[in-house]
Amino acid sequence: MMNLCLLRGVVLLSALLLSESADASKAAVPVAAVPSMSHRREAVLQSSSLQSSPLLRLSGGSVSGASALQQRTAVLAPRVVPTEPHEGQKPGTSGLRKKTKVFQRPNYLENFVQSIFDSLPEGQLNGATLVVSGDGRYHNAAAIQTICQMAAANGVARVWVGVGGLLSTPAVSAVIREREGGVAVGGIVLTASHNPGGPDEDFGIKYNVQNGGPALEAFTDAVHKRTNTLSEYRISDQLPEVDLSIAARHVFTEVTGEGAAAAKRTFEVEVIEPTEDYVALLRRCFDMDAIRTLLRREDMSVVFDGMHGVAGPYAKAVLCGELGLPSSCLHHCEPSETFNGGHPDPNLVYAHELVATMGVTAAGGAAPSASSAPVFGAAADGDADRNMILGRGFFVTPSDSLALIAAHAHLIPWFANAGGLKAVARSMPTSGAVDRVAAAQGLPFFETPTGWKFFGNLMDSRLLGGATLDPLLCGEESFGTGSSHVREKDGLWAVLAWLTILAEHNRQTPIGALVGVGDIVRQHWAHFGRNYYARYDYEGVDANGAARVLERLRGVSAMFTLAGHGPDRPQPLGTSGCALATADEFEYHDPVDKSVSKRQGVRLLFADGSRIIFRLSGTGSVGATIRIYLERYMPATAPAEQLALETADALAPLINLALELSQVHELTGRDAPTVIT
Repeated sequence: MMNLCLLRGVVLLSALLLSESADASKAAVPVAAVPSMSHRREAVLQSSSLQSSPLLRLSGGSVSGASALQQRTAVLAPRVVPTEPHEGQKPGTSGLRKKTKVFQRPNYLENFVQSIFDSLPEGQLNGATLVVSGDGRYHNAAAIQTICQMAAANGVARVWVGVGGLLSTPAVSAVIREREGGVAVGGIVLTASHNPGGPDEDFGIKYNVQNGGPALEAFTDAVHKRTNTLSEYRISDQLPEVDLSIAARHVFTEVTGEGAAAAKRTFEVEVIEPTEDYVALLRRCFDMDAIRTLLRREDMSVVFDGMHGVAGPYAKAVLCGELGLPSSCLHHCEPSETFNGGHPDPNLVYAHELVATMGVTAAGGAAPSASSAPVFGAAADGDADRNMILGRGFFVTPSDSLALIAAHAHLIPWFANAGGLKAVARSMPTSGAVDRVAAAQGLPFFETPTGWKFFGNLMDSRLLGGATLDPLLCGEESFGTGSSHVREKDGLWAVLAWLTILAEHNRQTPIGALVGVGDIVRQHWAHFGRNYYARYDYEGVDANGAARVLERLRGVSAMFTLAGHGPDRPQPLGTSGCALATADEFEYHDPVDKSVSKRQGVRLLFADGSRIIFRLSGTGSVGATIRIYLERYMPATAPAEQLALETADALAPLINLALELSQVHELTGRDAPTVIT
């Protein structure tokens, strides 16, 4: 198949010309044929054609070759290493996450990486470019060296690695899609996202496909299946370690044979500037001049918390380098292997220093210190794909953040230049706030399971023969927001979206009368109504206890149906004042590739629009995490005081009902949630 590149607005002829150029460049780098393994790889296509489709590229991006060139001879011949399967290598919501010490077991990382390679379409890696980087957590650098050696042994011609082994998760997507017009076949991302890092904490690995997004379930299921039968892996373990501390091209050459029969093979590891492609993309997404005008106001102040994750270098490049903010606005922006001993999850509990700085209480209300707090605050998680937005004494729920961005999408050049926003999507547990914005604007709306991979199919719908849904805005209640500029959620993108909104609301506002984050959100509630929302997390519970909770709830759903209840005959529940209209388990039928995802969470939907959702999270590394989502809608026509309740007070009847129906405390032995957000 020709290796075409999709350039927005360019005709197919241009793509064909690019294909010839790409093929010519590949021909200049001979690659030895990869011998067959005892179990040949099965060609598993991503959502019909995402993994092998040639039409999933963007224009722009950096061009390699300007970095310092270091050439060496090396032994590239692969060694075939016998191995045995490791139990439990089943990817969760976003890749495989385990304790670091599990990944350090002999052959554990190697088995999973080889299973990824074996599950790709036949021949896709031969002569290919692969992205390999991570969030900088403990074991990141060592894992990168191993994966580079395995990539060489499996036919890859070139690997791109960020300086220091660092690339944020959204930046990996940007590099895959943008760099050299989008020649990379995919990327291996080393992250456990918002989980802690360190020798005794968490590590993770996932594969992103050619469109820059996480692999869908058809592929991850194939990888898991392969891990159960793997008997050998391939590694070029005589390849020298690569210096990841500085941008450079490391070209290794092996010559075999003599005279006319001599054969030359090269393998390259290019260490690239981690922010280059990503920042260039953000310049195309936003009106940086408008944001700079806002930030120059004497009554405007900003603080950003990188939580000692990979977001730090990107915040420096964007907030300071592009927008001119002083470095003093950056907190905890030096990446640390252990996240400085913290938990890099941007919520009211773990980002407590930022929360206190912004004059916000642990419950999300205004603290007495709010009047002297900065105007705008934000945080990102370990791999910089999640975000938390705060105003002076004001916490913006992720669900409200998504709805506010949707209502202001016309201000964002990325959307406006494409003719406007085409669709919005949210994960099922996320509140219905954005639904009302979509309805008001006449936009298609999609409700998906949790996991960013489901949004990727919608973004690429037109390329796969479906409707045009790009540009698309999407988000999850777990502090994830983004758009189709990449195929991952994007923490800094959300920060710039909010600064864009603030800039518009203050274009003509006199100094001293600045419209803040809380003012804008309250205006939104006055127009669309308010979705009171909270999430209870019970982390690291016994897996059997968690399973009993879900089975009990499935029983509640079955009894509800057997009793003949439904939307036309809701069931009153005791003294709660709630009438249950629907009790089911969410099942998603993908409108693009027609795949079906079952058992995505038990839903209790009430006649007044309130919801209680129960699901098991797939992002932990030990035990199980039970998540309970609670939502109550208050229409804009309600009395003003009903739109200004404390969230805990507004949700109290639902909270009590959820605990009673699920028996979560009795079945797990827990007396309280680990985190409430």
